[in-house]
Amino acid sequence: MEALILFGMVLTLLFIGLPVGICLGLTSILFITFFSHDSLSSVAISLFGAGQHYTLLAIPFFILASSFMSTGGVAKRLINFAIASVGHFRGGLAMASVLACMMFAALSGSSPATVVAIGTIAIAGMRQVGYSKEFASGIIANAGTLGILIPPSIVMVVYAAATDVSVGRMFLAGVIPGLMAGGMLMLAIYVVARIKNLPAEEWKGFGNLIRGGKDAGWGLFLIVIIMGGIYGGAFTPTEAAVVAAIYSIFIALFVYRDMGPLKGETWTKETDAPAARVGFNGTVYGVSFFLVWEIMSFFALSGSEAMTAGVRAIIGVVLGALLALFYVSKRGAKLETSLVSCIAQGMPIWGRNFSLMARGFFPALFGEETRKTMLDGTKTTIMLMFIIANALLFAHTLSAERIPQAITEWMLGVGFNWFTFLIAVNILLLIGGQFMEPSGLLVIVAPVVFPIAMELGVDPIHLGIIMVVNMEIGMITPPIGLNLFVTSGITGMSLARVVKAAMPFVAVLFVFLILVTYIPALSTALPYAIMGPEIVQ
Repeated sequence: MEALILFGMVLTLLFIGLPVGICLGLTSILFITFFSHDSLSSVAISLFGAGQHYTLLAIPFFILASSFMSTGGVAKRLINFAIASVGHFRGGLAMASVLACMMFAALSGSSPATVVAIGTIAIAGMRQVGYSKEFASGIIANAGTLGILIPPSIVMVVYAAATDVSVGRMFLAGVIPGLMAGGMLMLAIYVVARIKNLPAEEWKGFGNLIRGGKDAGWGLFLIVIIMGGIYGGAFTPTEAAVVAAIYSIFIALFVYRDMGPLKGETWTKETDAPAARVGFNGTVYGVSFFLVWEIMSFFALSGSEAMTAGVRAIIGVVLGALLALFYVSKRGAKLETSLVSCIAQGMPIWGRNFSLMARGFFPALFGEETRKTMLDGTKTTIMLMFIIANALLFAHTLSAERIPQAITEWMLGVGFNWFTFLIAVNILLLIGGQFMEPSGLLVIVAPVVFPIAMELGVDPIHLGIIMVVNMEIGMITPPIGLNLFVTSGITGMSLARVVKAAMPFVAVLFVFLILVTYIPALSTALPYAIMGPEIVQ
């Protein structure tokens, strides 16, 4: 009876039109006041506990990193690299859009951010070469959902906080399903492209692919820092979020220079002598290799007694210097300029850029664009944390009334097994995902279904991935599918047209959901191999 009252109040408030967070919090307070023996002081304790949750602290920093990586320059570089990789296939530009969404998902952890960053550029590009607006919009709406499946994922952090499972294992569990979902969407595009004779881009050679990778490299290296740092034991997922935020700010402001006072300032200028540019580029490659080596070797070899920090640094300096000398000697030979002369002429370019960065450091950190980006990230954080805090309060009310335990006993009593239970979970989440924001829905449902899953022998990490995939589909199903609204906003199409455009590819995600649900190894193989199984106390 208590469960019917509690969920009935939530649904009533939702249909009235109140925001999700207020519905959850108000329902909990009213229920505790009039129907429960629990004290109202538990409300304050629960809300305070949400603010003190260490795992949830990762969310604002991942959002901040996403905000800085959502600049047009990063997205454009990823799209160019994706086109260089798969653009030469039939339907290649559409497939490149999916690949770009996959890469950006690994930087942002957010589906709406992925749709906005990639969609604004990719949809316009697809329209220019002959794709219909509906086809392009349907692809981006679906591919954008990968933002919460490919790690790092904000929704995975929420699930880990709600169920006390490992964030690291959840991130690993999303790798294979994320690549598989992207691959299935790309395969579907290729089949449609062959049928409809969609255009293919010209293959411009491996040199173009390398240049695309080089341009996107500093953005993509964020993936290495996050995943390598976590699984190399350098820092926790929450600390990884902080590192990601700082790295993203530095890359956007001072390396890519897509925003702030250095915007438009290139590292080299037309007035620089060819030999100076060669010397500068060579030393850039050497320094870049050294930095990458130091970070990668620290993640991989920090526990080694033989490979100390000093030894790693010496190896990095030697290898970086050899790379720089090789580049300068190859390029400098065409200019008939000595190796030493090229490097010497390149030093003033370093000085000029360091001078620019020093003068622009504080204006960049406190400038208008930076403040606006941080404000946008703060708004998103406050909105999301408000929903999560109220959802955790709702989850506390459920636990206090022993509603999850009652549902568990009922389901076991009527003969549910793991197979039929997962069907029920999918149906529940698919329906709920049509009406609620993923994080809020997940915090409500996870505490209810988690004990049942444990009783039936379902792996907690496998259950988490199933829930995340359901949240993906929820983001592209009306009436509250967030990706639909975002796609509608960036294309100017009506919501009904976006829904119609997205539906054919939603069928691909439904097939993917069935595979993920009933092939647990897709989710568990990687975390088991690297970290071992999740042990639930």
